[in-house]
Amino acid sequence: MENEQRDRIEIDGSFGEGGGQILRTALALSVLLRQPFTLHHIRARRKNPGLGHQHLTAVNALAKISGARVEGNVIGSQKLTFNPGGVCPGDYRFQIGTAGSTTLLLQALLLPLCLSQMSSRLILEGGTHVPWSPPYHYLSDVLFPTLHLMGVSVAGRIDEWGWYPKGGGVLLVEVHPSPSFKPISLLKRGSLKRIRGVSAASLLPKHVAVRQREEALRRIEKELKFGAEITMLPDAPSRGPGSLLFLVAESEKAVAGFSSLGRRGKRAEEVAGEAVNSLKDYLEKEDCLDPHLADQLVPFMAMAKGNSSFTTTRVTEHLLTNLWVVQHFTSVKISLIGEKGREGKVEMINE
Repeated sequence: MENEQRDRIEIDGSFGEGGGQILRTALALSVLLRQPFTLHHIRARRKNPGLGHQHLTAVNALAKISGARVEGNVIGSQKLTFNPGGVCPGDYRFQIGTAGSTTLLLQALLLPLCLSQMSSRLILEGGTHVPWSPPYHYLSDVLFPTLHLMGVSVAGRIDEWGWYPKGGGVLLVEVHPSPSFKPISLLKRGSLKRIRGVSAASLLPKHVAVRQREEALRRIEKELKFGAEITMLPDAPSRGPGSLLFLVAESEKAVAGFSSLGRRGKRAEEVAGEAVNSLKDYLEKEDCLDPHLADQLVPFMAMAKGNSSFTTTRVTEHLLTNLWVVQHFTSVKISLIGEKGREGKVEMINE
């Protein structure tokens, strides 16, 4: 974009949950708007404050695509100064080197590349289905289709699954830019049309994926009185063991996703139960977006000219964080109705 550089923005990284979301959203907006910033107290409220491996990868990746000048980009740093140049689309390969989340890295890269001048192709290596981050299937089946409503074209595939703690997953993502984003209004989701999903496992007995699927189908039919289509992937290619139950609820005007990961000592039925419980919580309310999609859409909505709005079944700390960071970089008018942990409505006006 052709914005002139402005005075450096100062951001307090201890705001709210004091986690990595502040960093990722600030990096994305900084690169897109060519706005320098300094982030203090990075991840101040985390057990190990400062930049971790996946956070440092995000900093260096955003610096690479924008020719940024950076200070403080070392492991453990609690202060970062970032001076971006213009976005340079192209073919990039980024390796986190651990089971750090490739999907969180993609969140930071996606926004500026979606409004660049040419298409980009990304190869991301690390964790693809790991705790405390959206699994790849959430992005491919929920986020990407919703962004399509805004004129964004993103396609991806998974070549290797990366579970915690081995990592080693490989994602390929193609981003086809748009000259601008369309505003969206996602206030009512309409009637439920379909429930589908996937039960996947790697380097585990086949019955793990079977039991996850059977328990999910049993509970959905019994408690929701609705049929579901759940595909089985008992041999997902990976360097390490792991399992996933992922469910998608397709309504007339919205799509929502819910997942649970397996771990040693966690029964397959418990994995399925967690995902089904999240699905039930969503369907018992009338709001449009699931809690994870709400916060992920905020930076894109802030860049869409006009009025955008959505309702969500739960206001999360991540949503509040992204709204707060957006206000540092833009003059978008934001209205939030609802308290943390309850249903909410967000309206954004970008004049």
